[in-house]
Formats: sequence, structure tokens, C-alpha cells
Amino acid sequence: MQIAGLQKLTLLDYPGHVACTVFTPGCNFRCPFCHNAPLVLPERLGCDTTEEEVLAFLKKRVGVLDGVAITGGEPLLHKDIGAFLEKVRALGFLVKLDTNGSFPDLLIALVKDGLVDRVAMDVKNAPALYGRTVGLERFALADVERSKDFLLGGAVDYEFRTTVVRGLHTAESLVEAAKWIAGAKEYYLQQFKDSGDVIALEGLGAFDESEMHALAEAVRPIVPSVRVRGV
Repeated sequence: MQIAGLQKLTLLDYPGHVACTVFTPGCNFRCPFCHNAPLVLPERLGCDTTEEEVLAFLKKRVGVLDGVAITGGEPLLHKDIGAFLEKVRALGFLVKLDTNGSFPDLLIALVKDGLVDRVAMDVKNAPALYGRTVGLERFALADVERSKDFLLGGAVDYEFRTTVVRGLHTAESLVEAAKWIAGAKEYYLQQFKDSGDVIALEGLGAFDESEMHALAEAVRPIVPSVRVRGV
């Protein structure tokens, strides 16, 4: 599988576990606020780490790390991800997968094959605003909806998360997003951070800490589990 990078230690990417993070290249979305532009834009993609290097690292960390967080980009663009996760699993590691939800068939197959322990799925915005938020005006929501419904069914541990961006999100749009995932076990509103290398920052910005908590309060009557992250 193509791999763009490896973070050898994280206490954040896999909640409750000591893990490493594997970054995959490429994404089918073009979210203007994306802070991983080098992993998303085709002209900037690179694969600086090999699968063999990652597996060799993991073999040395058996008993030290609990798990591996797979992120991107969009990991499910890589149809050979299952074969890679089988190798990770064989070493005894837990697996947490980040996804935008647009590849439900592969997501469901990985879960049913027992290759994923936790899924973090982005909920980009209210359904009516999805296309604008992901940078694809004619975006069809059906696949993301299937992934969302699958996770709500409880087949695997999961969280939903929304990176909240001034210029794209409002209290009203977040309420509509919350209605779309009503019943969610975990939902996080993440404060937007300007990494200095986002795809298209013009007109966008961050809500401050007090505003983030106010947005969470607006959502809480619908999704009581909502929490603020990153402030």
C-alpha cells in the first residue's frame, strides 16, 4: 500500500491508546480548510515511507504501542488497505481508521473482516451544505449516508467529528448536521487550525474557545454526547 508518512508516537490520534499514525496519500475531497494539502493535492503527493518500513517499525514496537491510526488523505482510496491491515493485525495491534465516509462498501468489508477496531468519520456539515464544504459542488451524499448509517448501527466502535470553520459553519448548520447523526455515541466539534498549508484559506477562519463551546451547546439537545476538541 502507498504510504506518505509515519508518526512514530501519538497520544491523541487513537483516544485512550498509545499509538503511531500512518498517513496515506490522496483524497477524493477538496475541503478548502484541509490542513494536509500535501497529502491531498495530486501535484504535491509523495510517498516517503514504504509499507515494509512501517511493518519493520511495528515489529520493533510490539508490546510498546497499543495501536495504529490510519489517516490521510482518505485511506479508503487504497483498495489494498485490507492486505496491509491484515499484516498490522498479525502483529497484535489495534487499528483505528479515519475516513470521510465516501467508500461504504470497503469500510463495511474491513469491519466485517475484523480489521478495524475504531472508525473516526468526518461529518463535514449539514447535508445541504456538503458539496460546498468538501469543495465539490455537485457532490452526491448517498455513499457518505450509507457509511454514517452503518456506524450508527453499532457494528464497530466509532466517533463522528466536524472540523468547525468560520465561513462554512454556523450554529444552524451544525444543528442540521447533528440531526443527521442523531443518536451518535460520540460526536466532536474540532476547532479549525491554520497549519499554514491549507488548500484555500481565503474567507475562512477559526471560532474561538468560547464560541466553540456555544456551538456545542446549540448541538447538545440533539446529540448529547457532543464535545469540543482542540481548543
